[in-house]
Amino acid sequence: MLLFKKFDIGPFEIGDYLAIGTIFSATDSVCTLQILSQDETPLLYSLVFGEGVVNDATSIVLFNAVRNFDLTHIDGSTALQLFGNFVYLFLTSTALGIGAGLLSAYIIKALYFARHSTDREVAIVILMSYLSYMLAELFYLSGILTVFFCGIVMSHYTWHNVTESSRITTKHAFATMSFIAETFIFLYVGMDALDIEKWKMVKRSPGTSVGLSSVLLGLILVGRAAFVFPLSFLSNCLKKTPSSKIGFRQQLGFVHHIISLMYFFSLSYGGLVL
Repeated sequence: MLLFKKFDIGPFEIGDYLAIGTIFSATDSVCTLQILSQDETPLLYSLVFGEGVVNDATSIVLFNAVRNFDLTHIDGSTALQLFGNFVYLFLTSTALGIGAGLLSAYIIKALYFARHSTDREVAIVILMSYLSYMLAELFYLSGILTVFFCGIVMSHYTWHNVTESSRITTKHAFATMSFIAETFIFLYVGMDALDIEKWKMVKRSPGTSVGLSSVLLGLILVGRAAFVFPLSFLSNCLKKTPSSKIGFRQQLGFVHHIISLMYFFSLSYGGLVL
């Protein structure tokens, strides 16, 4: 808070600082996974993927919880309500995703019209995943967390109830949609970060932007290191085989596994310095 006040970027309150913290705590696992090979480094790939998805979902849920409260005069009761709202959003989103995944497995296994038809099976898998997201948004829950747990349940139950041709088609269909979505995200972030019109609207000097970005980047790295190294140490203490332990280089990879620099600079320059 003191560092932000030195830059004189606006009258921020405690709720604004918490919202900024939840936004920048989300990691960009997409960029990291593009340079990792699941066959060469299966442990690191699984850790980065799992941590990235859960971290993003938790950040969104926590941001929604912070946004719903007036934190101008925070006290013990407000902090308890904030924590309770976070737990409520997390549990209800998880339950909705699990329910949607189980429902899809039941439809394909028990109902006649959904069996032995590749077109219908693929359509049900895609539509049920989208339905879980839409229901989460309709009830003001976390869509990404709901879809995440819906996908976990589908991989354990629905996946084994469809035909082999449906599995291959579904795998390639989701891989194609994922690649297209990632491409659009990178295009949007790059174009937004280099938006000349937005840069013209910035009232602060470039030095202020660079200084603010450097402070935020340093705080993010310190925050990442503060929980990556202790948690990795505890995890290694509980594991017996050396191959299953998290090495120091992998831990450093987790520390540097932060949000995309273009996205980071775009937010800090265009969003905070305007």
